[in-house]
This record gives sequence, structure tokens and C-alpha cells, in this order.
Amino acid sequence: MELSEAQVERFIEEGFIRVDGAFSSELAKEARDILWRDTGCAPDDPATWTRPVIRLGEYTQEPFRLAANTPRLHAAFDRLVGVGRWAPRFSLGTFPIRFPSTEAPGDDGWHVDASFPGKDPASFFDWRVNVASRGRALLMLFLFSDVGEDDAPTRIRVGSHRQVARLLEPEGEAGLSFMELAGKLSATDGCPLAFATGEAGTVYLCHPFLVHAAQPHRGTRPKFMAQPPLFPKQPFQLDREDGSPVERAILLALMR
Repeated sequence: MELSEAQVERFIEEGFIRVDGAFSSELAKEARDILWRDTGCAPDDPATWTRPVIRLGEYTQEPFRLAANTPRLHAAFDRLVGVGRWAPRFSLGTFPIRFPSTEAPGDDGWHVDASFPGKDPASFFDWRVNVASRGRALLMLFLFSDVGEDDAPTRIRVGSHRQVARLLEPEGEAGLSFMELAGKLSATDGCPLAFATGEAGTVYLCHPFLVHAAQPHRGTRPKFMAQPPLFPKQPFQLDREDGSPVERAILLALMR
């Protein structure tokens, strides 16, 4: 099922869309079983859930590959980024698995995900973002568990991608580091808030400049989510006639 014109226009204006049923609940369950094993925690014993967040790395097993490459998602990538302009994913990126906890998670600040290395490639805080979104076509949020309002849903500043484009434009090709840009995001304080809730199998497709943040988990069941980038096959071009919705969103922001 292709995205509607209304969904595309919402993506351009608000910076994200929610795709329900992007992959099956069965795949989500298979993936959770693998992730539970690697957390070292017991699914039915909250006494083993001793940390507010556990981060796990790249996963290439079949449930993850299949979840990232459904026909519905591929059609959405074509519509938002352009046919032939994105690279299929053969893994899913970092899983910040969030547990119910009274302890602060320590990673819940507002930010934009960086997409290419700076002077110190080993330091993510030194990675950079530029106005052409070098190295990232989309930010994606894959829900592998049901996520309600109390289950630490990702917070989203609606429309913040437009202000971020304007912050990045004067910085040219070099752009800003993760921390430099984070220090300027007070410019998006007035944006409306949305929360990335949904059933397992939901995917949020986000503009790479969208400002977002984690939050403490106040629910009862751990949250399983992957947040991989979609990589571009070619650099974005803000002046081409057949610009993608991602490119058009940047261009429109700079014209306003």
C-alpha cells in the first residue's frame, strides 16, 4: 500500500508519519525473544530489570532483516526518498530497551541524530549533520513491542525539522556537530509535542532533521524499539526538479 498524498504532505509539514502494520506482530515477537536473551533479564521477573535502559547493537538475524524490508516499507521509502535513491537495510541499528524504573535514564535530552563523522569518528558527540543531510535519508523508529503513553514513547517536536534546516543552512557542507546542534535546539521549544506510540509492528518514518527525545518509562512492560537510519544511495540535491519529499521539506523551510 503506497502512502497517500495527504500522508506525504503531512510528512513535509510535520516531519514524520506513522505506518501501522509495517511489519507483522509475529516478526516482532521473534525479534523480542532474541533481544530478551541478550539483555540478560528475565521477561517474567521484574526483579531482574535493574537498569532503566539497556542498549544492544546491530542485529542481522532473519526477523530483523524481514521487518526492515517489507513491501509496505519499501514503497514508503520510494515515496519519501525516491526510487533508487536509498539503500536496503540488512540489519537494524541500536536498540535502546527501556525498562520501568524510578531511575533517570540519562539519555533523554532533545537532539537530532548525527549522520557523518567529524574529527573524532569514535565519538558520536563529534559526528555531524549538514543541510544536505549527508549520510542519512530518514530517521526510523521501529516498535517491536506495544508502546502506550506510559511506556517511554519517543517524544517528537512536530515541525522541528524546518527550524533545524534553517539552523544548518549557514553552516554549509561542514554542518554542525551533534553537540553544537543540540546547543541550538531551544529554537524548537515552541513546537507541538507528539509521542511515538503504537502496536508492535508500527514504524515511524521521520525527516532526518526531526528533533526528538527519550523519556523515563512509567509503565509496566519493557519497551523494545530500534532506531536505524535509512541510508541514501546518493547525496540529497535541494535544487533538482524532481526533489523527494525529504528534499522538498528542507527547501521549503529555507524559503520561508
